[in-house]
Amino acid sequence: MTVALPVARAHAQRRHARSSSLFHRTTSSFRVPELMGNTVKSVLVSAVFAWTAAAAPSAVQAQPVEDIYVVKQAEGLPTVSVGGTVIPYKEVTLAAQLPGRVKYLAGIEGDAFERGDELVTIDASELMAKRQAIIAQLATADAQLRNASVQYGRELFSPRARQSPGGMAIPNLFDQMFTRPMEDFLGDRDVGAELSADLFASGTQIQEARNALMQLQAEIRAIDAKLRDARSIAPFDGVIVKKFIEVGDTVQPGQPLLNYADVEYLQVEVDVPARLRPGLREGMMLRAELDVPSQAPGSAGPGSEGNGLPVRVAQIFPMADPQRHTVKVKFDLPQGVSEPGMYAKVLVPDFNAPARVNPVIPRTAIRYNGSLPGVYVVDEEGNPQLRLIRVGEPTPGGGVTVLSGLRAGERILANPGPGVATGWSKGDSGSR
Repeated sequence: MTVALPVARAHAQRRHARSSSLFHRTTSSFRVPELMGNTVKSVLVSAVFAWTAAAAPSAVQAQPVEDIYVVKQAEGLPTVSVGGTVIPYKEVTLAAQLPGRVKYLAGIEGDAFERGDELVTIDASELMAKRQAIIAQLATADAQLRNASVQYGRELFSPRARQSPGGMAIPNLFDQMFTRPMEDFLGDRDVGAELSADLFASGTQIQEARNALMQLQAEIRAIDAKLRDARSIAPFDGVIVKKFIEVGDTVQPGQPLLNYADVEYLQVEVDVPARLRPGLREGMMLRAELDVPSQAPGSAGPGSEGNGLPVRVAQIFPMADPQRHTVKVKFDLPQGVSEPGMYAKVLVPDFNAPARVNPVIPRTAIRYNGSLPGVYVVDEEGNPQLRLIRVGEPTPGGGVTVLSGLRAGERILANPGPGVATGWSKGDSGSR
């Protein structure tokens, strides 16, 4: 509980007493001749009273009134400050899928793009030439397929097995009327078998032409896929985080081109000690502190670390690191409070530790003398005395624990001004 008390009240009373004594000494030592009369005396008395009234307020205003804070004992479960890194919600590394020269680069780090925008293009002139050659082969295969179909139809309706071998009219007629019937009768020749064989050969030519056509079509699809790989497309709305190439560079398959991320939503990735894992669950709200002052709702505001900002447990990895014995946990951050790559601390509750026994004071009460933190302790007479302390971990509500130097119940200045002048505190050494 913070109480407003006039620290300079005693100083003002002492100055007022000195002013009154000065007035009495002035009136007693200043001799007024009897001839001047009571009128001159009354004028002098009024002037002295006016000087006294003007001097007293100025003495009171020289020392401003400060707020007094009574040191309290810490409440609630202890927390462990675990450091982590701010990461984007989604991040990908676009790499080259084929060798070539970089022909087009959309922008630099920080440039924003929408889903489907072209980011990087690799020169694919050689692939386009191969595609044109395969298209020509595809046309040839299509012509062969059509020719095989025609030959099959000719064999089906006008089989070659039934045609005469040719020659003069009388021998040809004799061959058709006597020679072939006798060969069929004697079993030396089977016209049906010859017809089936010719039809099968024609059908085989059709199938080969179809297979060649399908193979060429597959090669065209493969080239088209490589042509698509020559262009890196934005998979989602985001910005270029880092680029590794410039226009004109020669790249090889697998070489990184750029990092692309969605920085609208950010997370804090933390390696939490395994002993703290039972106290966490998805959806749980905790507090976090960033390197930069936050302006998010619920934070302490600019220029103060305060009680940090709220974060939500988004993901808890199912397996701990066997070497470090930590569990990776991701926390969702409010929008617009940080940037990727910054350092952040998350206050994780420790259910295995005993309750807090250290005093808690507001952060605004701490003043640093070089690198040493200290506070102004108010003594029984209302005078502030500087005392060095040892600070601990921050607490929700804008406070900080004190490991040594203060005890619960002592009074300190909650927000001492720059004009506070004091000596060292003479408190007992057991409280330091």
